[in-house]
Amino acid sequence: MEKSSFLAPGISLFLLLLLFNVSASVAAPTAESVYTPFLQCLRNYTSEQVSNIVFAQTNSSFSSVLQAYIRNARFNTTSTPKPLLVVTPTREPHVQGAVICAKNINIQLKIRSGGHDYEGISYISDQPFIILDMFHFRNITVDVRNEVAVVQAGATLGEVYYRIWEKSKVLGFPAGVCPTVGVGGHLSGGGYGNMLRKHGLSVDHVVDAKIVDVKGWIFDKEGMGEDLFWAIRGGGGASYGVILSYTVKLVAVPEVVTVFRVMKSLDQNENVTELVLQWQQVAPHTDDRLFMRLLLQPVSSKVVKGQRTIRATVMALFLGGAGEVVTLLEKEFPLLGLSKDNCTEMSWIDSMLWWGNFDNTTKPDALLERDLNSASFLKRKSDYVQKPISKDGLEEIWEKMVELGKTGFVFNPYGGKMSEVASDATPFPHRLGNLFKIQYSVNWDEPGVDVENNFTSQARELYSYMTPFVSNSPRSAFLNYRDLDIGTNSFGKNSYEEGRVYGVKYFNDNFERLVKIKTAVDPENFFRNEQSIPIHPGHDSTGASNSGAAKLLHFSLCWKLTVKVGWLLFLKFIT
Repeated sequence: MEKSSFLAPGISLFLLLLLFNVSASVAAPTAESVYTPFLQCLRNYTSEQVSNIVFAQTNSSFSSVLQAYIRNARFNTTSTPKPLLVVTPTREPHVQGAVICAKNINIQLKIRSGGHDYEGISYISDQPFIILDMFHFRNITVDVRNEVAVVQAGATLGEVYYRIWEKSKVLGFPAGVCPTVGVGGHLSGGGYGNMLRKHGLSVDHVVDAKIVDVKGWIFDKEGMGEDLFWAIRGGGGASYGVILSYTVKLVAVPEVVTVFRVMKSLDQNENVTELVLQWQQVAPHTDDRLFMRLLLQPVSSKVVKGQRTIRATVMALFLGGAGEVVTLLEKEFPLLGLSKDNCTEMSWIDSMLWWGNFDNTTKPDALLERDLNSASFLKRKSDYVQKPISKDGLEEIWEKMVELGKTGFVFNPYGGKMSEVASDATPFPHRLGNLFKIQYSVNWDEPGVDVENNFTSQARELYSYMTPFVSNSPRSAFLNYRDLDIGTNSFGKNSYEEGRVYGVKYFNDNFERLVKIKTAVDPENFFRNEQSIPIHPGHDSTGASNSGAAKLLHFSLCWKLTVKVGWLLFLKFIT
């Protein structure tokens, strides 16, 4: 009896400690605990050596692989959460295996194609995670006869433009002006560029796709069905699976296009306010071959030393000759004062170099350069304008911009093709009724929490100030301009209520259909991030790593293991 009385508390303490340790290991996996089982699983699935595509934190190449495609220096600090592993697949079975193995060990999978996600959610998380980096998936096949291209998700826009140009001088593709943006994220979020008024969004030209689903299966458009195909053309592919490639329809471009840049400054007696008023009347309604982006920036005055002023810059692409666009704008936009001296005629491929800020002597193969490890510090936000901003409103905005110091605007005009496509044709809803989209933009060079807080707070304050001038109910936002300020979803909760906060802003009335599709294709919410599509509130998300059901299952398994080990030790001790 005395012996039994002595053993019971000891065994109880042992069981509690063992339970704590096992539970902790389940709740907080480490790089060491994840690497071996993941690698073994991936090796078994692919039946090949895969250690050369899986980088643990102890690998000497881990940091260079991780940092290569970090495009926002805010998320490249020592305090930034790091993945336990970076997986760099080179073949489709590697992607399938990565999904299956990450799901088997119950760890979050982040998917990165180019790293331009403004909030870095393709490569950071506050939960233990693995990055599936698609940068090896960069093959592009151009079929000139049928005017289509099959583009893998890890290719960059610059590579797409170059490969099209190699095969044809009169075909192009309507997508972004930054050549290092990855195709996977750009197209799955909507994608737009300087031909959107003529040809609409990038996703308006997607005719097929390949995706790896939560079970590791590969589907094309026919196999995945119309609903999922609809969702991954503007609804964010990373909520539903891993995009392998998109097949896109190419568009005709003229042999000669025209670009121009005209600047006006408020402090040089150039009526910037009247210019912007007229731009609002012209840019969304003019010839749909003309895209006139308007940049508004607070800058140092050249007239009064030590003071700030507002500079307006109109950057444009016209799908035609200089004489035609000058004649057009002399009539429609006289305050711009455009002349042939402001214009440069060139080929479409050279215009993409011009928009990418390359000099006029640059050869097209510069578009193949990926500019690794070239991140700056930045913050972006977005809005939509549906009614012209008045003169008084603009003058108030100038004062606020000068007061804040550095945050500027980019106004991107809509109209043309954007007004002809139905708001539910794709998940991207911001079509007819929107005059232009605003991008709030601030960059800085110095690291540090205080510096970052200063500039990000500037952007947020200007965004708040703009409330009376932009869309409301909802106040809409653009998914490709990722902004965590407008709402996030807590990990493990799969909160429909939290997801709806940002979901309705990004997708308006299309959000509910996306939730329905998400619930059908990924009912356990494996593919998730801070702003992913949640599953339907009536569905039990047993697969979320921190859900109540998952925690109960982990506790049950741990308790069974603890009792079994404790009982064996007890039997060994008494015998």
